[in-house]
Amino acid sequence: MILLGLTGSIGMGKSTTTAMFAELGALVWNADDAVHRLYAPGGAAVDPVGTAFPGVIVNGAVDRTRLAEALGRDESAFRRLESIVHPLVAQGRAADLEAARASGVELAVLDIPLLFETGGDAGVDAVVVVSADAAIQAERVLARPGMTRDRFEAILARQTPDAVKRARADFVIDTGRGLEAARADVRAVVATVLDPTWISPRRGQATLSPEDKRPH
Repeated sequence: MILLGLTGSIGMGKSTTTAMFAELGALVWNADDAVHRLYAPGGAAVDPVGTAFPGVIVNGAVDRTRLAEALGRDESAFRRLESIVHPLVAQGRAADLEAARASGVELAVLDIPLLFETGGDAGVDAVVVVSADAAIQAERVLARPGMTRDRFEAILARQTPDAVKRARADFVIDTGRGLEAARADVRAVVATVLDPTWISPRRGQATLSPEDKRPH
C-alpha cells in the first residue's frame, strides 16, 4: 500500500484536495477528524486532557473553546497537549492503516496539517504539499467567521513556512490556479505513485507488492 503524507498551511485547500484524492479511490485518513474522535465523549484523550487542563471537560467531552483559552494562558501548554494527543493519534492511525492494508487498499492519503512539525514525513512514501499564493491564502482565511489578522498570524507562527514545505515536498498541488488545474495535478500524482515501476523517494524502493501490481 502506498502512503502519501498530505500537508499544507491553513487556507491552502487541503480539504478540497483530499476530496479529489478520494474521488480517485484513495483512502483518506484525516488527523483533525482523529482528534475530534479523541475529544468526544468516551474518547481516549478526554481523561488525560482533563487532568492536564482542569475545567476543559464539559458533558464528558473536551470543550475546544475552553481548551483554547487554557492554551492561551500558558506558553508551554501546546507542548503539554501535544505530548498527550500525538501518541494517541499515532496509535489510531496505525490501527486504521493496518485495517486498510488488510482490506487491499492500494493508496492511502494521510491528511496531517503538522506532518513536518511532528516528523510524520519519515513514515510515508512521498509528501504532497498543498499550496497557494500568500495573498490567496490570506483572503481565504480572513473570510472565515471569527478569524482575525492576529489569530491568523499566530497560527502561521506555529506552522512550518509554506516555502519550506514546498522545498521539502515530493509533489506540490497549487490550488491557487483553480480547481481543474488542481484536479489534474492530483490525477497525475495518483497515476505516478500507482505505476508499478515508481520508486518511493523516501523509502528508496518500489512500494507495490506483487499482488498490488496485478491489473484491476
